[in-house]
Amino acid sequence: MIYDVVVIGAGPGGYVAAIRAAQLGLKTAVIEKSKTLGGTCLNVGCIPSKVLLHDSSVSSDFPKMMNRKTEVVSGFTSGVQFLLKKNKIDWIQGTALLKGPNTIDVGGKTVEAKNIILATGSAPVELPFLPFDETQILSSTGALALKSVPKKLLVVGAGVIGVELGSVYKRLGSEVVFIEFLDRICPAFDMDLSKGLQKVLTNQGMVFHLSHKVLKAKGTTLTVQGLSGEVTFDGDAVLVAVGRRPYSDHLGLQDLGIEKDSKGFVQINNSFQTSIPNIFAIGDLVDGPMLAHKASEEGIAVAELIAGHSPIVNYMAIPNVAYTDPEVASVGLTEEEVKVRKLSYKSSVFPFKANSRARCIDDTEGFVKILAEEKSRRILGVHILGPNASELIAQAALAVQLKATADQLADTCFAHPTLSEAIKEASLGLFKAPIHL
Repeated sequence: MIYDVVVIGAGPGGYVAAIRAAQLGLKTAVIEKSKTLGGTCLNVGCIPSKVLLHDSSVSSDFPKMMNRKTEVVSGFTSGVQFLLKKNKIDWIQGTALLKGPNTIDVGGKTVEAKNIILATGSAPVELPFLPFDETQILSSTGALALKSVPKKLLVVGAGVIGVELGSVYKRLGSEVVFIEFLDRICPAFDMDLSKGLQKVLTNQGMVFHLSHKVLKAKGTTLTVQGLSGEVTFDGDAVLVAVGRRPYSDHLGLQDLGIEKDSKGFVQINNSFQTSIPNIFAIGDLVDGPMLAHKASEEGIAVAELIAGHSPIVNYMAIPNVAYTDPEVASVGLTEEEVKVRKLSYKSSVFPFKANSRARCIDDTEGFVKILAEEKSRRILGVHILGPNASELIAQAALAVQLKATADQLADTCFAHPTLSEAIKEASLGLFKAPIHL
């Protein structure tokens, strides 16, 4: 059998691409090396971490939390398997190796395809002097599978993964200390969000050492270069969260002449095509934010391209979220990016302490910040630190997607009392004036 589409990798990019391809009438198969579907996100990433983030805010029963995490993950992976079966997608379990533009070897079995979508995702970056043993030196995967709560957790890297997992273990009673090479946490966010989040997490008892570089390690003892010289940190466990690398090795790309950059990202054109036109790449395998929802959007787009449609992925409208407490969410341009582009803009900030719903639920930490182009009044970016930011950002993403203006957002009627009214008030503050501030 020759498939119309074969997807290598069954994470949020891969399985979604396969489902969309099947919906469009293309005979489709998925190749996945793991024994479960869903990739990093469902198995050892987004889903289990969010279970622990939720449960750690309401419980301290660590074994019970871990058991529920396993149950939730199992439910999701089984659900993906059901969706593949429902859409008549073949699941081929094994490791894929490209042998030609239309040929894939899976454990000695040959699979043929008219089109191939590479969706193999990414893996945690390992520091040479801190190799993962997943008991004391942890990747994010190991941090989600600990048997007990460490008394003191050192976190190398204060990006989104680091602060989320650090938040979990802080709630469970760990002393959490961050060591970050940069001079700010969560650098992908607007500077005001980064500063605001660090202030909140510091008030919760987490400790941040910024502009510090880990030089070497002996067990869980780290020697770090700080602003005032070398200093030593001791912990019971070390979480290394310095980023992720694309899983682009061992696929046979080099033999086919498919190009990668120096970081291992597969090179593609604006249609997600590699140097071989019928082989596409999406998600963490290509340059850009490593986000599950980005991978899914790209997967849908590629499936539609193969089927002859003309989809567009608007990267400006893809939100980014940190599931801390309070949450952080952002879409569009940061203020730093607006300045780099030399755009004339207006900025407005509305605090949740002036929002009626936030005061009703006694959760008033944070703010909504909106940026708009001065002449056109088009919304350029929305940045939220506060309760339910991950849900609120969808409204902002829609505004960015539709190229809405500040006036259109300000003139929209928001239900009262809701947290989302903070978005309306911030938009009013751009060219008019907020009512409740």
